[in-house]
Amino acid sequence: MTHVTRDELDQALPDVMAAPKNGAAISMLCLRPARNERRFVDAIHLTSQQGIPGERWVTQPWLRTEDGAPHPGIQVCILSKRVLDLVWRDRENTVHPGDTFIVDMDLSEENLPTGQVLEVGTARLRVSDVFNDACVKWKVRYGAASKEWINLPEHAPLRLRGILCSVERDGVIRTGDTLRKIEPEHKSS
Repeated sequence: MTHVTRDELDQALPDVMAAPKNGAAISMLCLRPARNERRFVDAIHLTSQQGIPGERWVTQPWLRTEDGAPHPGIQVCILSKRVLDLVWRDRENTVHPGDTFIVDMDLSEENLPTGQVLEVGTARLRVSDVFNDACVKWKVRYGAASKEWINLPEHAPLRLRGILCSVERDGVIRTGDTLRKIEPEHKSS
């Protein structure tokens, strides 16, 4: 298997960052019922209490709060379609990264700052302050160059590995639903 090279990644960066800023259709809804297991579905139910019912967030989260509870900021993972298309070359023999859904949208801090509320389907999400730095599995599956590229200090604000979110309003998301930024309400004086 040939992984993406650093030159290819660097050359693709302008295209990755040219993704739409808002209103992008989601695709590849993915459930992770167990480690390294992926199930692609047409709809996913989200709840603030369970994240995605049936997933391992409640029982085996990779991040916990100080009191030992699953960290709410990692309930939903969103990955850029342009990054996925760049790194996931052998789709028959390499496991999907497991992100909840894929979207062709700019996921940078500038476009989606921490705390930004997003609406998709009937659910609302809030962008977390937890940085997704790509785990060791990412390096094995998609290559050392892609993990290093994601974690370059100047790339951290670009969130090339995607964003992590908490569920703010329970709801259902479906393939093809549109991910939209919700603007803060302004109070009149």
